[in-house]
Amino acid sequence: MADLFDDYPLGPAFDELIDRERAVRPRYEQVHATFASLSPEEVAARSDTLARSFLAQGITFDVAGEERPFPLDVVPRVVEPDEWDRISRGVQQRVRALEAFLADVYGPQHAVRDGVVPRRLIESSGEFQRAAHGIVPANGVRCHVAGVDLIRDEAGEFRVLEDNVRVPSGVSYVLANRQAMVRTVPELFSELRVRSVVEYPRRLRSALVAAAPDGTPDPTVVVLTPGVFNSAYYEHALLARLMGVELVEGRDLYCAAGRVYMRTTSGPQRVDVIYRRVDDAFLDPVQFRADSVLGVPGLVDCARRGTVALANGLGNGVADDKLVYTYLPDLVRYYLSEEPVLQNVDTWRLEEPGALTEVLERLDEMVVKPVDGAGGKGIVVGPDASADELAALRARLVADPRGWIAQPVVQLSTTPTYVDGAFRPRHVDLRPFAVNDGDDVWVLPGGLTRVALGEGQLVVNSSQGGGSKDTWVLEHPRDHGAAPTTDDAASPRPAEAGVPIATNPADVVDLHHQQQQQQQQEVPPC
Repeated sequence: MADLFDDYPLGPAFDELIDRERAVRPRYEQVHATFASLSPEEVAARSDTLARSFLAQGITFDVAGEERPFPLDVVPRVVEPDEWDRISRGVQQRVRALEAFLADVYGPQHAVRDGVVPRRLIESSGEFQRAAHGIVPANGVRCHVAGVDLIRDEAGEFRVLEDNVRVPSGVSYVLANRQAMVRTVPELFSELRVRSVVEYPRRLRSALVAAAPDGTPDPTVVVLTPGVFNSAYYEHALLARLMGVELVEGRDLYCAAGRVYMRTTSGPQRVDVIYRRVDDAFLDPVQFRADSVLGVPGLVDCARRGTVALANGLGNGVADDKLVYTYLPDLVRYYLSEEPVLQNVDTWRLEEPGALTEVLERLDEMVVKPVDGAGGKGIVVGPDASADELAALRARLVADPRGWIAQPVVQLSTTPTYVDGAFRPRHVDLRPFAVNDGDDVWVLPGGLTRVALGEGQLVVNSSQGGGSKDTWVLEHPRDHGAAPTTDDAASPRPAEAGVPIATNPADVVDLHHQQQQQQQQEVPPC
């Protein structure tokens, strides 16, 4: 281990393994000791085993149209229980505020009338869907699944980087990472009490069942996928299997008499809840893109009638708008009468007087992001940009200040990462996942840690060359009397519906293929 950790450097970022005196932080002591007992050859072998296991299982992600194995680092990220309690409370609070905001935006718009958010902010958002106005879910839930991206700043404090309540992806990697790590470093799991993640599929299924239209005793739930060409298809298939529900494409469903039905080998079967992983624009060709064959004609009308529940809700993307994000602390105070548990990263709204001028003067010091961007696309890190890139960005900001936000360069915290035969600090963020059943917002203990594999790189998304770590939330000492946690593969429940019949007419195959490739709103989460 001494060889692997030789010359482990400390930069300006908060390092999660060692402090400024180069002492190992208490939460990492057992991890450090375990790897210290391994030879460099053993560490290399275990890292290689992780990579090969993911490739064999087809756990890949899309980079510029190429499928690549998903990088999982051999060193876990460890989170202390008290620290996790605060994260969990902050995520729960944020989800409740987002729920209230979406109900308000597509309803009475009290926050607009009271001056908390400007009307132009809502109406100018590309993800504000007028078709969603007046649609009231049976149990009032629109954010059935949420992913809140966090970073730890130079002072070691967790801050919110962005919210994801459209179709947040990445939880499949959390489940797969844990199973792989249990097999790769079993000795660590015998020494540390790590909170389990296997409850997620059951929690998700329960939330989807709770979302069913009133009076549905045994609702049929399906997962709607754009198809195998979508970058998150692995996740769609895994969650459907673990929940014991059918995985369907738009051509497997149809609407009749105000209800949604699934074609199966035993005849039509009514569908009550659709966990949809299809973007709004492709969801219903009657309401949105007329050429879409990924969605279901008439689906929005059925949702409006209350005969089917959509998870997540139609039009949720307005809450993902990065300019709306800047108002979330005010919205927490307005809707919940609470102070935010987790603070935002400092952000400039370029439409405000003086903000654009200040940002343009300091453009080479800023991180500039498109308000509708995802997956790290469109982000410009000022200190790393060329003069030509900054000049082009300057012109875009002047032409469309509503379309961008600016933030200071935050040195994301670093964790030890196995790179080129040694452990080196690499920047990470964290995406906790929350499931809302209407009565409770449950936060999956751990979430997805995304790691930028390039030295000094701050963009952690897999589409930009990043990888991931298994996130270990340690149990409270007071919980040590509880039954040991395990993370063996969850057993899928038997499917409760007939086998869907895919109707794929030859005249729509090419269009279907193209739209599956276009439908990349679920950009790889890491």
